[in-house]
Amino acid sequence: MAVLGSLVGVRLLTELLDPAAYGELALGMTVATLVNQTVLGPLGNGVTRFYAPAVERGDLGGYLNAVRRLVLSATGIIVLLMLFAVAGLLIAGRTEWIGIATVALIFAILSGYNSILSGIQNAARQRSIVALHQGMESWARFLVAVGLMLWLGATSTVAMVGYAMAVILVLGSQSLFFRKIITKNINVENNKRSWQEQIWRYSWPISIFGMFTWAQFASDRWALELFATTQEVGLYAVLFQLGYYPISMVTGMAMQFLAPIFYQRAGDASDSRRNANISNLSWRLTGLALGVTGVAFLVALLFHAQIFRIFVAKEYGPVSHLLPWVMLAGGVFAAGQTISLNLMSQMKTHTMMPAKIVTALLGVILNFVGAYWYGTTGIVIAGVLFSVSYFLWMVVLSKHKGIEECL
Repeated sequence: MAVLGSLVGVRLLTELLDPAAYGELALGMTVATLVNQTVLGPLGNGVTRFYAPAVERGDLGGYLNAVRRLVLSATGIIVLLMLFAVAGLLIAGRTEWIGIATVALIFAILSGYNSILSGIQNAARQRSIVALHQGMESWARFLVAVGLMLWLGATSTVAMVGYAMAVILVLGSQSLFFRKIITKNINVENNKRSWQEQIWRYSWPISIFGMFTWAQFASDRWALELFATTQEVGLYAVLFQLGYYPISMVTGMAMQFLAPIFYQRAGDASDSRRNANISNLSWRLTGLALGVTGVAFLVALLFHAQIFRIFVAKEYGPVSHLLPWVMLAGGVFAAGQTISLNLMSQMKTHTMMPAKIVTALLGVILNFVGAYWYGTTGIVIAGVLFSVSYFLWMVVLSKHKGIEECL
């Protein structure tokens, strides 16, 4: 439902927004992604990872109290970022970006809360609730945005406001279901500070390399904005949403399903036999991700024009031939992410830092060089090269850690 909702949403938004306005929306979303990659996203990973150990130790109360304090601290950091962003735009004289940047940060905070609640519910194996809300959010986001644009006018800022309003609706429903976890499983708090420290130690490396992965993620759009036009940003954003996003979402849902199983089987990651079992599962999932990517690439290679006719407005059609390569980039990167799940399950987030940071910096360089010389085509080529380099490094890293484990 989430994938289908995103595809229908692309069709609806491209009918109302021209490529330039769609490009502005894509640039605004990079602001929201910054928060997800560097603050609430890493925290959500840590929160999900330590749910099973908290339940095993009978200290869900202390764990939830620690999560609450960490989320409040993270929110304070984001509010400070918002104030600095507004001040910076005022000083730079780019007041036209203040509205969409502010709304994007509010959207990011709400989405982060949603993700953390989903992570806890997923770790608690309440998968039907997680699936319901993820599918609901995808549809609500686009439908509310379209409704607002028909009422207030088709602009990128109005679309972003619609995104934020939709997340508020989903967050309200999430909170009602989350209360059932608390009332059913809550117990006496005794180790709040301990859980805070453990979640922080696990999450901070993800936050550090998240800054670099965000730079890689956002640099494609901003490189096109710098060396081409906002219209080309809009064309590329459609390519990304039709090619990269669905295949990474499918793989992400598989990882979401398996992550609680991995974390529960790994426990505190001190047993080498349990770690070896996790590694085997990870490699199987990686092979599946690569197989799905190969099939998607061939389908897009043969039917890219037809796919664009179905899912986007006519003026976006000239870039349809790049769709297979965007899918390839998304699938290979997703395969690398499945390998990273193995390392995260074994509490080795710090070992991923060199791979994450160096490949992200390489991706930024490739994006700016590609945009400068070849525009949108150059960005797509850069994306493929980045994904392949990231995947190969994660393979080497996982194999090396596997050998160390055996020794």
